[in-house]
Amino acid sequence: MEILFDQISADIKTAMLAREKVALEALRGIKKEFLEAKTAKGGDGTLSDEQAVKILHKMLKQRKESAQIYAAQGRPDLAGNELAEAAVIERYLPAQLSDAELEEAVRAVIAQVGARGPQDMGKVMGIASKQLAGKTEGRLISEKVKSLLAAMG
Repeated sequence: MEILFDQISADIKTAMLAREKVALEALRGIKKEFLEAKTAKGGDGTLSDEQAVKILHKMLKQRKESAQIYAAQGRPDLAGNELAEAAVIERYLPAQLSDAELEEAVRAVIAQVGARGPQDMGKVMGIASKQLAGKTEGRLISEKVKSLLAAMG
């Protein structure tokens, strides 16, 4: 299933017709990454939506980090452009978990593995990272696991 790939291709045409420069730039970047992943050595010439979401998360993280660097260097124009592209990328990602939903999911994993405190962080992170992949950032999962385990031990 290459639903995301087809959606990006269609949205490139829409952005061209609407003369949306930032959206077009972001969408072309996404399509380039998708095509590279499809034709990568060892690949089968297809791109699952799961793989596409991983690529989008990576691209989103890069845009946000670039924006922070530009802002720190006093370049708000470039930072703004990166954030605008990040907003376009976010439209194609699944809805992210709220803080309460994340806490509930992490508590469930803690109960599942029988974690008793900070020493069980690795066990909890292993399962939580797999279950919550694509639904929230790894950094947020780690922070939530750490705070909940610290409260236990």
